[in-house]
Amino acid sequence: MLQLTREQAIEIGQSGIWKTWTSEQVVKFQLYQTMLCMDFSHFHKCVEEIFGRPVFTHEFANSESLQAEFEGKKSKPTLQEILDLLPKDKTLLIVAKG
Repeated sequence: MLQLTREQAIEIGQSGIWKTWTSEQVVKFQLYQTMLCMDFSHFHKCVEEIFGRPVFTHEFANSESLQAEFEGKKSKPTLQEILDLLPKDKTLLIVAKG
């Protein structure tokens, strides 16, 4: 996919055209761009809707993995696989019961 320049990404972001796109269109476009072209919160919401699961922000650091999942080349990761992406010395997991 052709990568947008910084200026082009800003232009798209400011135009707001992405607000009219379906979640599928947002993911098909933004997931393959290196420059963020819209509000991250909107992109994040669309990814979760299309993927049918919570997508943690640190998962976006590995766009190839998300692309493979979107393309059906990779199955949804387990919670353990998602947690394993975090540095071991920086991870604190709190589980609420009740």
